[in-house]
Amino acid sequence: MKLLIASDIHGSIRYAKKIIEVFDRGGFDGIVLLGDILYHGPRNDLPEEYAPKEVAALFNEYADKIICMRGNCDAYVDSMVLDFALCDDIGVIFDGNNKIYMSHGHIYNPDNLPKIPEGSIFLYGHTHVAKDEVINGIRAINPGSISIPKNGQKNSYLIYDNGLFIWYDTDDIELTY
Repeated sequence: MKLLIASDIHGSIRYAKKIIEVFDRGGFDGIVLLGDILYHGPRNDLPEEYAPKEVAALFNEYADKIICMRGNCDAYVDSMVLDFALCDDIGVIFDGNNKIYMSHGHIYNPDNLPKIPEGSIFLYGHTHVAKDEVINGIRAINPGSISIPKNGQKNSYLIYDNGLFIWYDTDDIELTY
């Protein structure tokens, strides 16, 4: 299974287009969005090329390929303009070998892990900081933010390919976290 994973787009059409560009050329089975899709929120500056209506229209063309978690900046009204579900709190993907749990990160995160089995993989966003760490036997992975990275990190997304996670910046250069 090959997945393109991104978080915290915050209404940037520039970075939404980047996700679709990577998806279209990469032979992916799906796109996993870890929340904060359309709105930038009161604590964030406007992202580059802020255009939430355009982001919604673009992602709706790929609705059958998207699994999406609801972020703290995703309101009920956002789900009314999206043709794919915004899943609350926690989701799970099973690739035949691994269960990959996911959440936006504002409720469940490395400081408050969900009750999942040791040896599990847990994806989260919210912090805008890419990270890969093992906590209590659970691998917690954050792709960072594709549109508004923090802590001096680069705009990034994550690829999952048959058990391996690889980060890339928006110039498609591999990153290490």
